[in-house]
Amino acid sequence: MKSVEEQFKIIMKGVNQVVSEENLKQKLERSAASGSPLTVKLGLDPSAPDIHLGHAVVLRKIKQMQDLGHRAVIIIGDFTGKIGDPTGKSKTRKQLTTEQVLENARTYEKQIFKILDRDKTEVRFNSEWLSKLNFEDILKLAGKVTVARILERDDFEKRYKNNEPIGLHEFFYPLMQAYDSVEIKADIEMGGTDQTFNVLMGRTLQKDYGQESQIALFMPLLEGTDGVEKMSKSLGNYIGISEDAVSIYQKTMTIPDNLIIKYFELATDIHPDEVEAIKLKLNNPETNPRDIKMRLAKEITTLYCGISEAESAEEHFKTVFQKNLIPDDVCEFILSEDCFSPNDEIDLIKVITRSGIAKSNSEARRLISQNAVKVDGEKFNNFVMQNPGKSFVIQVGKANFIKVKSELFE
Repeated sequence: MKSVEEQFKIIMKGVNQVVSEENLKQKLERSAASGSPLTVKLGLDPSAPDIHLGHAVVLRKIKQMQDLGHRAVIIIGDFTGKIGDPTGKSKTRKQLTTEQVLENARTYEKQIFKILDRDKTEVRFNSEWLSKLNFEDILKLAGKVTVARILERDDFEKRYKNNEPIGLHEFFYPLMQAYDSVEIKADIEMGGTDQTFNVLMGRTLQKDYGQESQIALFMPLLEGTDGVEKMSKSLGNYIGISEDAVSIYQKTMTIPDNLIIKYFELATDIHPDEVEAIKLKLNNPETNPRDIKMRLAKEITTLYCGISEAESAEEHFKTVFQKNLIPDDVCEFILSEDCFSPNDEIDLIKVITRSGIAKSNSEARRLISQNAVKVDGEKFNNFVMQNPGKSFVIQVGKANFIKVKSELFE
């Protein structure tokens, strides 16, 4: 086990807030002296099972603590998930069925072990203890917090002031999540900055039950590839951890330069001393930020796809973006009869849409109109094209290529 000072440095890399640093050092010192690992808790509400780099920020931090010898307990909120975390919501969330919760939970389990060490991770479902509480237990639990304290939450406060309905069951969500900490005797609970109220409630409840309060460790929210909004699948600015290597690499290369260091801190396991060295290099006016970003892209891609796939993705990027060449592994698209007009012309809008490059005909039309489409390396801004009598390559933007073929070309 590394020294307490070294552990503290690694744990604090990229952290937004810790409550408190002094208590964290004390727990680390006791752990080192006794040889007993700390219990690190993370609760997952299984209502959105597709994990991207934004979700993975806390998982990466837990993996770093596992590498330091500590133990992770991942609590799948199959019971709390039936309510749904009201954090940041302006209205009551639709309750999930047991079947939906369990299916999402299974998906989460598959994904978290792309990051966490399975041998140092215990997965628990909080229905294991929450479903066994009787009404008397629930009344005792409810008596440990006031309505005024619950209404301190920004989302509840806003809904209350705006006369928007708040289900009484929603008040129990932070209490149930806090009770999870009591049940597993958590030493540290991880959360994003949007989970501050819930995690601090765990500290309060542990003290009420005669336990030592857990350390609350908050990680910042990670901006997406647009560099503005929080990473979100709905906004399209996400990098999924289950995506292919080329996609992860190329998406990472699109982040703004001002986020390079933040991504090194939150999305990689690089040692904090090395991050500081990268920061100094990046501040050197002679350094091209693209080179540092390529290292970042390779580092992230390696974490989720392996070094071999990451190296291939890097070569693909160099071929397409630096050498402006057509890559060797272009996907083929076989033309169907309905891609041709009565005049035997090829409907380029249908080709681009049905190949999956564009999500709709209107998007394909826009791309063509904006001169984002090339045919065999030449810009093409017509919606139809003459049958060339041979296969041809369509390029949309910098990274999307398809090789179009048809039996009619034979």
